[in-house]
Amino acid sequence: MSSAQDKTDPRDELVDHLPAMRAFAMSLTRNSATADDMVQDTLVKAWTNIEKFQAGTNMRAWLFTILRNTFYSNRRKAVREVADIDGVFTDQLSQKPDHDGRLQMRDFNVAFAQLPDEQREALVLVGASGFSYEEAAETCGVKVGTIKSRVNRGRKRLTELLDSSDDEAMELTDSATMAVVADRVNGLM
Repeated sequence: MSSAQDKTDPRDELVDHLPAMRAFAMSLTRNSATADDMVQDTLVKAWTNIEKFQAGTNMRAWLFTILRNTFYSNRRKAVREVADIDGVFTDQLSQKPDHDGRLQMRDFNVAFAQLPDEQREALVLVGASGFSYEEAAETCGVKVGTIKSRVNRGRKRLTELLDSSDDEAMELTDSATMAVVADRVNGLM
């Protein structure tokens, strides 16, 4: 082993991406236990296949690709399982504390859940996770124009579902949610 390899073991970087991976998993599954399981599965896959990671490339994009593939693989396997897609059972388990923006967040979550998976995924990657369009396209295995289109259509549909207009201020307290619905990301669009 060379001294350069000793200093830059890619395994050391895995922990840095846990919060972003969990947020992405939550956006896909809408279930904290399932999201945690997906993140754990992703870490196991990444750890055991670390030799496939190309040094100098984007670790977060590599991990998000593994996580995304795990999500869709699990989804195909779960055809016969009962899902809590609308959160009916989850909502009965706990009650969020009252605060400003609670109703708006509920409305947003309902509207966001109605978007097609591809649009939700694009909005989370580009808006909430801060990926560039290029990184999001690479993660999803599509062209940059496809990601831009999905983000644009997703934001437009959210605006329709939330019955809001560009000049209306949204009272959302979550910065990740604000990033998802923002008209402009990094000066693009």
